[in-house]
Amino acid sequence: MKLAHVCQLLDAEVLLGTEMLDEIEVNSGFGCDLISDSLCFARPGCLLLTGLTNSQIIRICEMIEALAIVFVRGKIPSPEVIAQAKKRGIPLLSTRLFLFEGCGKLYQAGLRSS
Repeated sequence: MKLAHVCQLLDAEVLLGTEMLDEIEVNSGFGCDLISDSLCFARPGCLLLTGLTNSQIIRICEMIEALAIVFVRGKIPSPEVIAQAKKRGIPLLSTRLFLFEGCGKLYQAGLRSS
């Protein structure tokens, strides 16, 4: 599923990476607000949905080799976190949906669990 389709499904705001929306294809998704679970269970190439907005989430994204991050519940990370993501080429989206709703919409549209 292209990030552009994810953005449409979740009515998401693009915080970073507009130019990558039609390029990046995600094949699985992982929703979590726990860093330890993200490290243990997420698979490379996934789309990470989370409510965590601290700088550690960018490093976690790199470690699990996630392709992009969707912040849920309308959360928007600090400019410093956005700058870190920009350096690493990680697209960032934000949706007003709750984690459960976002994951459900993506699953219903065919994105499978990481």
